[in-house]
Amino acid sequence: MGCMTAMELARRGHRVTVVERNQIAAQTSGESSWAGAGIVFPLLPWFYKDEVNQLALAGASLYPEICRQLYRETGIDPECIKSGMLIQPPFDRAMALTWCAEHHVSIEQKADGLLLPEVAQVRNPRLLQALKQWLIQHDVTLIEHTQLAPINEIQLEKTGQINAWRANTGELLEADQFVVTSGAWSFELLKETSLKLNIKPMRGQILLFQLPAQTLQNIIYRDGFYLVPRSDGHLLAGSTLEDVGFDTGTTEAMKQEMQAKAEAIMPSLKHAPIIKHWSGLRPGTPDNVPTIAAHPTIKNLYLNTGHFRYGVTMAPASAQLVAALMMGETPQMAAAAYACGA
Repeated sequence: MGCMTAMELARRGHRVTVVERNQIAAQTSGESSWAGAGIVFPLLPWFYKDEVNQLALAGASLYPEICRQLYRETGIDPECIKSGMLIQPPFDRAMALTWCAEHHVSIEQKADGLLLPEVAQVRNPRLLQALKQWLIQHDVTLIEHTQLAPINEIQLEKTGQINAWRANTGELLEADQFVVTSGAWSFELLKETSLKLNIKPMRGQILLFQLPAQTLQNIIYRDGFYLVPRSDGHLLAGSTLEDVGFDTGTTEAMKQEMQAKAEAIMPSLKHAPIIKHWSGLRPGTPDNVPTIAAHPTIKNLYLNTGHFRYGVTMAPASAQLVAALMMGETPQMAAAAYACGA
């Protein structure tokens, strides 16, 4: 979310600095950006609020061009692939068909479920690597391994805004405008400003299998669990949804549970090696609705956070929305649904 927002602001000609508590595109950071499966679509959208689907579908529509640009300019391929998603029972067929018809989403009835052929995926680690390289090439300042202190009333100027944000190094980082894109850590930064921001970390664990390339053609979703095939034969299987605070550890019990679910969907995985098991922290919010808005009391502070399971999917549209708000423009989509406390 931070990189995509920085990209959007840089495209508009602004000087941008990204402050990251760990390392951008690091493989063991614990953030959901790297850890997720990269499905560019809301899982079973007929169960979500319109605000979620509007932002997710808008973001999904922007990915092909963004990924082409990143590949063209950085040489790093985010692997935006239209692999389609096969939804296997149990599901409400009538509800799915009705929603897809109303929202002009392609759907095909198959013997073993419903296929959404237009669903795409991106490869999260490579997307982040490409975004980081693009930002460097466009003179965006990256300050890594730097944690910001929670903002408090002492930092506020008489004008009701902040001119600088203190880092854990003691350095004051000055800017005209600030935007919080800190995912699960956003509440920790803002809790002292009396902002009622309902965000908490939700852990997701995931497995990585190795198969021959093209073994599985489509993403498969069954009863809250998915398999996501990469072009080189890697296969993601996940994920869990755990309310355990900021614990980024993995557990043997969840590993076995996920392995059993994966093998039930695809029996040939019983003979496939698990080559990695990791977790990430999602920024959990009620109903998956993020906050993309101006801070209610600090004039030059904005939020783009709380995207829960769909941060990657929503990122391009979220970046456009928050950038428009920061520039005083009228956004292309209604912003009221993503206001603080909406």
